[in-house]
Amino acid sequence: MTNALFQELLFSLAFLSVFLLLGTFLRAKVKWFQKTFMPASVIGGFIALILGPIGLKLIPVPESWMAIFSLLPGILIVPIVASVPLGLSLGSKGGKGSGGADSKDIVPMFLILTFIVGIQYMAGFIIHVIFKGGGMDLYETFGWELTMGFSGGHGTAGLLGNMLKGMNIPYWETAQGVGVTTATIGILGGILGGIALINWAARTGRTNILDKPGSIPQHIQVGYQTDVNKQASIGRETTNSSSIDTFAFHSAIILAACGLAYLILHYLKLYKVPVLSNISVWGYSIIVMFGVWNAMVKLKIDYLVDSKVKSKISGSLTEIAVVAAIASLPLKAILAYITPIIAMSILGLIVTFVSAIYLSKKYLSEYRFEHAIAAIGTSTGVFLTGLLLLRICDPEFESPVLGNYSIAYTFNSVLGFALMQFYVGIMLTKGAMNVIIASGIQVLICLVGLVIYNKIKRSVKGEVAEAN
Repeated sequence: MTNALFQELLFSLAFLSVFLLLGTFLRAKVKWFQKTFMPASVIGGFIALILGPIGLKLIPVPESWMAIFSLLPGILIVPIVASVPLGLSLGSKGGKGSGGADSKDIVPMFLILTFIVGIQYMAGFIIHVIFKGGGMDLYETFGWELTMGFSGGHGTAGLLGNMLKGMNIPYWETAQGVGVTTATIGILGGILGGIALINWAARTGRTNILDKPGSIPQHIQVGYQTDVNKQASIGRETTNSSSIDTFAFHSAIILAACGLAYLILHYLKLYKVPVLSNISVWGYSIIVMFGVWNAMVKLKIDYLVDSKVKSKISGSLTEIAVVAAIASLPLKAILAYITPIIAMSILGLIVTFVSAIYLSKKYLSEYRFEHAIAAIGTSTGVFLTGLLLLRICDPEFESPVLGNYSIAYTFNSVLGFALMQFYVGIMLTKGAMNVIIASGIQVLICLVGLVIYNKIKRSVKGEVAEAN
């Protein structure tokens, strides 16, 4: 790689950084962005798209930069995914008053989140079958973007592109763009619909903590905290800077795991190992990191890892991936699919809201609405979207919902990454109908699991009551 190429990469990142800062500024100043809690990376990305060569062509951007923008999400998603197992904990300690987990609702919460992922797969490919049956020419994996955009968020669109590009699928960039589009619709629909649902629930007495619709704190709306004493810490300094900076140490672990994953995949492809050589590099990166983290725990050096620091590193990479993915959206290709995208997104919002509310009401022990609203948030955006909605109806995190939600989400994410490779294989070899059948089986398994767990819980509760 020449010096000129390194400079080009640096300049392209500088360009994205300008729009990331512009998005931050507009989030702090524009009321609509505050009310929708639109992330700065999404705002900045769309402004770059509109003003750049794909949109109004007001800002001249070299083609080589646009190529970097489209490739960045797929590259950055590898360390983002690899970081997931690092610092993995079975949950927070503490009682209900501190937001600690309540074990009797962790399993059903996990099953509800997994149920929603399955039904989103079904919804996406039902739309695929309907529109393809109507004569529309859809690519094989159209419909996958609903789950990737809703339950995955904007950053996961890069994972979608990474997987398809790694398989030499020619439409990977279009699919990545459709994923970003559904993610944008999902986060808007999830937040606006979630807030409306909270207001309705508070007025009708369905919330357990919130007596009436409350105002959202100003610092959450604008995106920054002006009071220095209230600004949260980004984590522990687990290493001394005289040896190595804590951020550098955590980054080194993540990047080393990624490097090992690439090395493993390289030799598997070199020796043409069947099946294993077709698994995406991010799949190996997460396996390698599980091994690294397990070794650190066994060696009793897990104190060197702070999950907050890890999250800030992966979060920073996600911000860059999102603004790059949106800035390079292939608008013409996406507009060709706009009708099925809208239909898919509307159906996705309906099944997500209905599933979360109904299943939480039927199978959770307590704080049913609060669990449901957290599930809706994360299933239409990201973990922080669910956290935001939960905070509105449980401002001080008095309930055990945060603990249950955090643990259930962690394991749901790990399972989701494992299932992605399975589903993409079905999409490309068996077709849309078989994806609907496979995801239907996932939904059925989760439903049976909820019924069985509920019966066991009632049986144990009855035995305890008799003993007393």
